Amino acid sequence: MPRPARLPALLLACALAAGAAAPAAHAADPTEARIAAAVQAGAPATVDWLRTLVEQNSGTFNPAGVEAVAALVRPRLQALGFAVRWIPTPETGRAGHLVATHRGDGRGKRILLIGHLDTVFEPEHPFRGFRIEGGRAIGPGVGDDKGGIAVMVLALQALQQAGALAGADVTVVLTGDEEEVGQPVAQARAALVAAGRQADVALDFENLSRVDGRDMGAVARRSSNTWTLQVEGEAAHSSGIFSAAVGAGAGFELARILDEFRRELPEPNLTFSVGLLAAGEQVAFDGPDQARLRASGKDNIVPAVALARGDVRTLSAEQTRRVAAKMQAIVARHLPRTRARLEFAEHYPPMAPTAGNRALLALLNAVNHDLGLPPMGEVDPLARGAGDISFVAPWVDGLVGLGLAGGNSHADGEYVELDSLPRQATRAAVLIHRLARLPRAQPLAAPGSEPGP
Repeated sequence: MPRPARLPALLLACALAAGAAAPAAHAADPTEARIAAAVQAGAPATVDWLRTLVEQNSGTFNPAGVEAVAALVRPRLQALGFAVRWIPTPETGRAGHLVATHRGDGRGKRILLIGHLDTVFEPEHPFRGFRIEGGRAIGPGVGDDKGGIAVMVLALQALQQAGALAGADVTVVLTGDEEEVGQPVAQARAALVAAGRQADVALDFENLSRVDGRDMGAVARRSSNTWTLQVEGEAAHSSGIFSAAVGAGAGFELARILDEFRRELPEPNLTFSVGLLAAGEQVAFDGPDQARLRASGKDNIVPAVALARGDVRTLSAEQTRRVAAKMQAIVARHLPRTRARLEFAEHYPPMAPTAGNRALLALLNAVNHDLGLPPMGEVDPLARGAGDISFVAPWVDGLVGLGLAGGNSHADGEYVELDSLPRQATRAAVLIHRLARLPRAQPLAAPGSEPGP
């Protein structure tokens, strides 16, 4: 598909409370000009709707609240011609997912749009409400990910109003447990994976990445996995520590393992941490979430048990396997008369920086060029956490960060920059429009091309 001639950058005055501005397409491409104008016109009402989304609590463990947010989104997508389903997932201990499908002409790329309904803020959290201060909207989940939902819906509305949605094959998946994925993971993400297997491209509407005030693209996300270490030693009086009969004890064996992790594991794009640990005569996890430990012992007793839990984040499945093998090898070097067992639990897989993902960012930068916006470089994957797009990364080219710019994510004072709403919605809508006209058989990246470092 030929790229339109460069379009001059125009600033369209939006009636946002922050006085936001939107890029606009020139009439050299009438459809894209209509898209930009529709974003401009719809932005103020979208801010009002964002307030409604934020004021409805939807903490991951508030299933009624998550479903209530889904009910706010459903009619907006139905009005655009989407067939909308609510998929309850009580078997995973979570509310469920919203899946919406728009059937196009079948000729262009099949596009998957990903966001999530839940937030980290449960009903009892003191941070609540929605307010606008200057150019910022502040509230729990305003960026992660209710602002992303607002961008997504505004972009789709603009496409319809511009006459550009009818031929597009688009599926929307809004998960209800992104912040704390349900178990078993395979069941919790079955709907998303099914949608990913049917798609050609995935766009993730979590927060926009910014570095030094510059908008950035994200072509990769790291995994989020946990490990649990159980160590056993000989219980004895402390006067016998390090003897042939007593050995090193569980406490020193735990310390050895963690220190060797620190010294031997570091490599590019890898982080690992220990978040919970204890040693003593008796140690056990307190509760099914394994977020607390109960320990007892005395200063003159060699500890017989030690437990630790932590996380490990990697950039590729190969790195996950390799690092896990190194950790197991370290654990196997037991100090005298100690034993240890290391177990892994995979929560979020990695999304590696593939050539196809980079080609998708190049397409977005062509959109930026034609909208008169600066090009977006690649953000360091260490700057982003794990996310749902990684579950579909084996099957589709993907791009992360189509949501709003902001800060204080997951914390009191979470905010978004309102001037990023029209900018992000215009970018997303024009990109979706171009992808929907790109033949399905045409790859985004040249066959055999390799991702960069």
